[in-house]
Amino acid sequence: CRSSYMRNHMEFLQPHASYLRLMGMPLSTVAAPNVKEAMLTFLAHVTRAKNSTPVLSLSWTPGGRRLLTGNQEGEFTLWDGVTFGFELIMSAHDTSFRCMAWSHNRNYLLTSDAGGNIKYWSPSIAPVQSLDSHNKQPIHSLSFAPSDTKFVSCGDDATVRVWDWATHSEERVLEGHGWDVKCVQWHPRSSVIASCSKDNLVKLWDPRAGSVLSTLYGHKNTVT
Repeated sequence: CRSSYMRNHMEFLQPHASYLRLMGMPLSTVAAPNVKEAMLTFLAHVTRAKNSTPVLSLSWTPGGRRLLTGNQEGEFTLWDGVTFGFELIMSAHDTSFRCMAWSHNRNYLLTSDAGGNIKYWSPSIAPVQSLDSHNKQPIHSLSFAPSDTKFVSCGDDATVRVWDWATHSEERVLEGHGWDVKCVQWHPRSSVIASCSKDNLVKLWDPRAGSVLSTLYGHKNTVT
């Protein structure tokens, strides 16, 4: 968008703070949408970690002041959310990260790794509890119940598991997928869990009864 043709023939906003006053609110373009105003034309910042290992998960800390990343070596890296400068690196898991999930009240963080381990963390990134599950298979996704009293996990052992937060115990093992379960989400208001798998299926579960409510067959490939 910053070519000489664009500069000479089209109006566009320059990537500079002084041009913010010319930027309209999103609803202001509904009547007459302008595609070029919705395009990102400037890369703000690139930050590299000290160790060049793949970053497999990330999450903002409560309040958005810091960014937390997890890498293939099982390490936490903490970044400043304003300057994006490096702040801290610490060992968190023995194997590579797979997932991070904050509770709805933002008081605790859950993480999982490729060895079937789930860990509880406080907002200050202090370890609280460690659980081993899913037959030491990778755990790809975690999600809290609306009340934060339960959470759900899924992994490469083809199961979805429901946990009690306070007692750190497994309550249900939901079986029905034929292959690795890639993602799981607890409904934001209801007692329904959705999961998707490498078997091309999406399933809806009742976590109290441990039964399948419905199976969706529309996908032809892995659902992630």
